[in-house]
Amino acid sequence: MMRGNLRKLAFLAGLVGFLIYAGGCKKQVATQAPASTPAPPAAQPTVTLNASPTTVNAGDTVTLSWSSTNATDLDIEPEVGKVALEGRTPVQPSKSTTYIITATGPGGNANATARVTVSPAAAVEQQKTPPGLTELFEQNVKDAFYDFNKADIREDARQALTRTAEFLRSYPQVKVTIEGHCDERGSTEYNLGLGERRAQAAKNYLISLGITAGRMETVSWGKERPFCTEHTEDCWQQNRRAHFVMAH
Repeated sequence: MMRGNLRKLAFLAGLVGFLIYAGGCKKQVATQAPASTPAPPAAQPTVTLNASPTTVNAGDTVTLSWSSTNATDLDIEPEVGKVALEGRTPVQPSKSTTYIITATGPGGNANATARVTVSPAAAVEQQKTPPGLTELFEQNVKDAFYDFNKADIREDARQALTRTAEFLRSYPQVKVTIEGHCDERGSTEYNLGLGERRAQAAKNYLISLGITAGRMETVSWGKERPFCTEHTEDCWQQNRRAHFVMAH
């Protein structure tokens, strides 16, 4: 009888020891489980904005240029709106303006500004323009036209630019802005570059004819200001040009 009791006590003691050992193993395994690594935070966006030139007369053209990192959306105010993550665009402020660019991305927001000062002297200068000079300008200053996707000066463009040079030599007080334009085909960014090459080609040709570089400024409008809106070759040809505007 006593031996039976001893066997029961020994069995119970062994069972208790096994349960304690098993529980200890579970706790040890639980404490050794690897901790999960949190995902790194998204990078903060950065953005820059520049204006050239920063001081102009009312109606003159300013080129805004910008770049960004870690951004998914860019917006320029006032008036410009949504833009590509990097690029440039012409603006014509009528009064002194601070342009603000806002970059948005997974890591938050960032801002940059560019100040353009508009001189009120432009209106006074315009009053000094001799009577009839505007009409003479329109009659004698001719645009230069280009082939598709090119900025080479064609023979007809040489004739137009030669006539323009004769007028500018006759009226040395006249300064011009040469606008580069493109047809609707191609991206906005590509056409801005092509328009700049066309305007610069016309300027260089006039320089070769004796017109000083300081009397001419260039700006590219790309495909943003078409002269014709039909989707035909005749219409596209009208839009591929270096267009002259008299600067006051």
